[in-house]
Amino acid sequence: MKARLGATDRSIDEQLRFAIGHKRLIEIRYHGYDRVAEPHDYGVHRGTEKVLVYQQRGPARSERGSATGWRLMELSQVENCVALDETFPGSRGRSHQRHLEWDVLYARVT
Repeated sequence: MKARLGATDRSIDEQLRFAIGHKRLIEIRYHGYDRVAEPHDYGVHRGTEKVLVYQQRGPARSERGSATGWRLMELSQVENCVALDETFPGSRGRSHQRHLEWDVLYARVT
């Protein structure tokens, strides 16, 4: 397991804001599975708090699906989130942007 940054008792909100602001990977437990991802957008989408991530490691969506790729996660389904020491370069560029229209955007990676 990679080194974790910050106390594990910090709120999910604090972890996400820190990770986005410092371009840190997150280890996130979602729907009972641990995943490692790049957090890109965080806010309210269609009335629900969500985070848009690019998953690097974790379960595939299906037997035929890929373990990597974009995921839009509802915060109410996140069991744990920790910012890691490992960084990522930032935005995946114009061809990879999957930014949504957010009701409220709390943080976006640049």
